Amino acid sequence: MNQPLKDALTELSAAIVARTQAARPVVAEIRSGETTFRSGTVWRADVVIASEQSLPKSETFDVGLAGGKIKARLAGRDPGTNVAVLKLEQPVAAILPVVAHSEPGALALACGADGNGGLSMRLGAVNLTGPAWHSRAGGKIDARVYLDLQLSYTEEGGPVLDASGQLLGISTLGPHGRVLVIPAATVERVINPLLADGRIVRGWLGLALQPVAVPDSLRDAATQDSGLMVMSCVADGPAANAGVVAGDILLQVGGVSVTRMRRLAEQLGPDSVGKTLELKLIRAGAITSVSATITPRPKDG
Repeated sequence: MNQPLKDALTELSAAIVARTQAARPVVAEIRSGETTFRSGTVWRADVVIASEQSLPKSETFDVGLAGGKIKARLAGRDPGTNVAVLKLEQPVAAILPVVAHSEPGALALACGADGNGGLSMRLGAVNLTGPAWHSRAGGKIDARVYLDLQLSYTEEGGPVLDASGQLLGISTLGPHGRVLVIPAATVERVINPLLADGRIVRGWLGLALQPVAVPDSLRDAATQDSGLMVMSCVADGPAANAGVVAGDILLQVGGVSVTRMRRLAEQLGPDSVGKTLELKLIRAGAITSVSATITPRPKDG
């Protein structure tokens, strides 16, 4: 009775090892100077993708691959989707696995670099999946995929595979250390603009905001219980030019309620630049509206 179980476990273990080793050509070890290494994913023959939030602030990198080390330069960073693009000085022979979709309960393998020219691997399961969402920095993530596993900061940015070895995306550390996947579709959507321009242009109002409750006396008129209080306005920013002042409570942008920062980010995507949107506000105990023309977020903003 024990032999079949032993054989099944041995076969499972061997299959996991094989899947991990098959990922070796697309796992990159990224270093900048003497800093601790980070992990990345070889996305194209001359492109490596990394986690933007963990990548050191540098313009040049040494990238360790299965075939040796190659110099790379930073092509672009996007905090909104947590994607950074490195351009290799010379192409490598690496083929990205076929892209797959994930389902809760499916096994997931999060691969990374080990800092010594080898691989690390975390085995877990897809904890939950959901529809597209927006990060607080304004980027659209094409699907919400959480993994039930632990991940070190050096492994962040490596490829995440399913049980068949197909690609789900790259790993990243979300709020409270939860591990999630930046889907392959998201990377594909931002990679060419980052290669061309170095960044993803998104809309900007020039406001520092804080979630607050709408005063009881105005909730019926506001048709919502909360909004975003204006703590400060950037001089000559779109909101300031529209007449918004500190102390206003922002209720709606373009007719959409903005009760949270992510709801605001959804309204300020790349296609919002140049548009004039109505801002519904509470000011001095009354509800009013102004119109603001959305401009691109500054490179350092």
